[in-house]
Amino acid sequence: MTRWLTPVTRWIITNLVAPPCVFLLFGVLNRTRVYGRRRMSHVPNTLILSNHQSMIDSFPIAYYLFFPEKTFRPHLAPWNAAAAENFFKNPLFAWVFHQFKCIPVRRGRRDLRAMIRSAGVLRTGTLTLFPEGTRSRNGRVGRGRAGAGMVILQNRPQVVPVTLEGLDRVLPIGARLPRIGQRVSIYVGRPVPYDDLAAAGRSRKSAQQIVDRVMERIAFQQRVLRRLRRARA
Repeated sequence: MTRWLTPVTRWIITNLVAPPCVFLLFGVLNRTRVYGRRRMSHVPNTLILSNHQSMIDSFPIAYYLFFPEKTFRPHLAPWNAAAAENFFKNPLFAWVFHQFKCIPVRRGRRDLRAMIRSAGVLRTGTLTLFPEGTRSRNGRVGRGRAGAGMVILQNRPQVVPVTLEGLDRVLPIGARLPRIGQRVSIYVGRPVPYDDLAAAGRSRKSAQQIVDRVMERIAFQQRVLRRLRRARA
């Protein structure tokens, strides 16, 4: 029974419940702009790497980059890595975030189970990772961790850099409820090449170099977004 019940409940939550809520928060109560959405290719084995500003970063990514296409092609809805201690701390939370296609990751250690699940997800779909591992305290893009690079070396996905700007003002660290009247920007960059770094072999050094390259692109895109924001102001 659960074999068909889980896909049905997941489709209802991700396509009928979540989109109106996300649109209300980011499209009505806050002003959100997306740059480069056409660069987001909906093909299997796509890895989105993004900076991390708030606890709700994955929601605007899933909505603005994959809706409404994912309504009729559910496999397009991206999976998301989520801190096990925050999102899977009790059975109810675990069930809810499983419906949102979240993979529990144990922060601060090498989680082989999460890496295996990530590989399975990438074979047929899209995965979103936040290489910084934790939310930025000052809004700037921090250094990514090698774990995301190991996923890249193992699966050789298309790597799409996505930059979020303004999510830290919508839901700051320590806040329980989202704020309204903020400006949010999402920048989708071109896929990052990494074959030259992967040629060195599957090592932690190569993994870190790949992540560093992607994070440099994400940081550059953040500078572009901030220049655009100042120009509009």
